Amino acid sequence: MSGLAAAGERVVVLEVSELSVSYGKIEALHGLALKVHRGEIVTVIGPNGAGKTTLLCALMGLLPAGGEIVYLGERQGPGRSVERLVRQGMTLVPEKRELFAEMSVEDNLLLGAFDRYRAGHRDHLETMDQVFDVFPRLMERRQQLAGTLSGGERQMLAMGRALMAKPRLLLLDEPSLGLAPLIIREIFRTVAELRKTGVAILLVEQNARAALHVADYGYVLETGELSLEGPSRDLASDPRVIESYLGLGGRN
Repeated sequence: MSGLAAAGERVVVLEVSELSVSYGKIEALHGLALKVHRGEIVTVIGPNGAGKTTLLCALMGLLPAGGEIVYLGERQGPGRSVERLVRQGMTLVPEKRELFAEMSVEDNLLLGAFDRYRAGHRDHLETMDQVFDVFPRLMERRQQLAGTLSGGERQMLAMGRALMAKPRLLLLDEPSLGLAPLIIREIFRTVAELRKTGVAILLVEQNARAALHVADYGYVLETGELSLEGPSRDLASDPRVIESYLGLGGRN
């Protein structure tokens, strides 16, 4: 990977400072600062309406944003395009998953490799085998229409399609949304395994318990501002986080 340092050194993949996003006169995000290293899972937790999805959309170039975004050592200007960021290895798995229901699992995966194929890379079949290693159930369902999959399988497919792009930074938006507890554990176990590949993961989640369990570092986002941050183990034992997100009233 270009710009990455020697093995063992903590490489900053994404660094954000003073990030702000407004919808008209309403400021949805204010003064955010966060950092994600290679091979690290960073989570942003917070209630509905805190601005978690807005954050990911701003990073992905889907929303105009103020402040500074540095990705792979390159400062991102206000006119940054989604297409360029995807080519540079930033990939978003959206909350609604946005699969092509009338296409097979295999064809949905191949679409994830389209930009790499267009750029001249011909490793999509090898990459698909790697995705099947991560998600064996997708191998079993490879000829099945995406629209006939269960909720958990659709989330696996959305993540698998993102992995087909060989991302350096994977943005995950509420991967546990609408899933049964057993499936949530399986999804997050897979997220933890992805850390070994060296990909950096920024995970936004309302399910604070699951997110802090899998993440290395965490931020708490409330009403558009970061209220707490620290190693996920420390956040999970912080009385304020326990009271607001991990107690009986905070279960999701």
